[in-house]
Amino acid sequence: MEGGSIHKREPQNGSTGHTEDKSAVKATVLQKDVGLLSGICLIVGTMIGSGIFISPKSVLLYSGAVGPCLLIWAACGVLSTLGALCYAELGTMITKSGAEYSYLMEAFGPLLAYIYSWTTVMVLKPSSFAIITLSFAEYASAPFYPGCSPPPVIIKCLAIVALILIVSVNCLSVKLASYVQNFFTAAKLVIIVIIIVAGIVLLAQGKTENFSNAFEGTPPSFGAIGLAFYNGLWAYDGWNQLNFITEELQNPYRNLPLAIIIGIPLVTVCYVLVNVAYFTVMTTTELLLSPAVAVTFGDRVLHPLAWIVPLFVAFSTFGSANGSCFTAGRLAYVSGREGHMVKILSYISFKRYTPSPALLFNGILSLFYILPSDINTLINYFSFAQWVFYGLTVLALIVMRFTRKELHRPLKVPIIIAVLMVVVSCYLVLAPIIDKPELEYLYCTIFIFSGLLFYFPFVYWKVNWARKFMRPITMHLQLLMEVVPPEKSE
Repeated sequence: MEGGSIHKREPQNGSTGHTEDKSAVKATVLQKDVGLLSGICLIVGTMIGSGIFISPKSVLLYSGAVGPCLLIWAACGVLSTLGALCYAELGTMITKSGAEYSYLMEAFGPLLAYIYSWTTVMVLKPSSFAIITLSFAEYASAPFYPGCSPPPVIIKCLAIVALILIVSVNCLSVKLASYVQNFFTAAKLVIIVIIIVAGIVLLAQGKTENFSNAFEGTPPSFGAIGLAFYNGLWAYDGWNQLNFITEELQNPYRNLPLAIIIGIPLVTVCYVLVNVAYFTVMTTTELLLSPAVAVTFGDRVLHPLAWIVPLFVAFSTFGSANGSCFTAGRLAYVSGREGHMVKILSYISFKRYTPSPALLFNGILSLFYILPSDINTLINYFSFAQWVFYGLTVLALIVMRFTRKELHRPLKVPIIIAVLMVVVSCYLVLAPIIDKPELEYLYCTIFIFSGLLFYFPFVYWKVNWARKFMRPITMHLQLLMEVVPPEKSE
């Protein structure tokens, strides 16, 4: 851990009154500003982002036909719900922010928690943020380039502008970020409802030819099913987002499981019905050839109002990017607080009550992931590593049933659900590697374990020269950003 930080702002004496004393104390901790509605909006708003407008092509490609494709979309929703219920037990049992990081720390100790924080803070969260902002940029620029794809430089520049704006909002205020999330969640539900209603109307008119032979074709291979799930689950990713901000959630024992039970089934129903709507308008070949599935749907069905589709999809991805940024900052904050990242990441703005150093760090890393804009490669890379940690986290739930029996469990899921999630996680990690080995899986594994090069000297042994080197940097950054160390939890 680093020394030399400037002291926290103390309550002032003398002419200042009791009210200002409370304000000064309040400034050194993150506040419980996230209610049930904002929690549901965070889950729904982060899950419904770019995925439902990007993944349908990839899920169909790997599943091979309409029937298996729809089944995989439904199965992904069930899987996400089961995983989220396991996380609800963990989140109400261990009411710390940081999601997987905090649970792995409790179950397996600091080494595995560090490897998770290293991989997620350095790669998974910023790459996810980059993917979503790139998707936003693609849809936001599409109306200005009718009949052709926008230039890559335009997409990247627009993605960078969106990223800077989102990070700025999250640094300014937790409540402002929550309001932004709530607004864009409402906007994305509008476009989802428009697509679903249009699909239902077309089905009622007899547009059912694409469903007549839904299961014809060659059955998908063992590995192809895994890749189809990868891309479907990418669209569902975000079901664990509320666990990253447990310390800021009002009444987490009630609101955490309730937000999960309301939010994820809602998203599942929306996703299946949206895919049904797509297949009422496009054959499998047309859907695979479409550069932007939702835009093609709008062009064919909404005619003069087709422009609203890319507009609202851009709203949807912007809201999802905001949710991703909101939670990513909390993970860097918690791992910095535990000494697994540089301490400045655990500091809080004493004026705005936000973990601004952690948010800025995530934003800067995301800028580097925007430059190589191959979205599909990033999705596969992201999913492989992410499901390793999902599986380990649910395994932590099983382990703590035996090793931490004394912990209070307001919610307790059947252990068979946790076992099923571990088995599915193993399948999703191993099946694509066995079916089609690729170097990116090796690179990912090497990167995960490369964190040990930093863990032993800087975290485990706490070498003295590193602390001396970081002390003046921490103090200067603290002065520049006007941040203070957090108070200890009560």
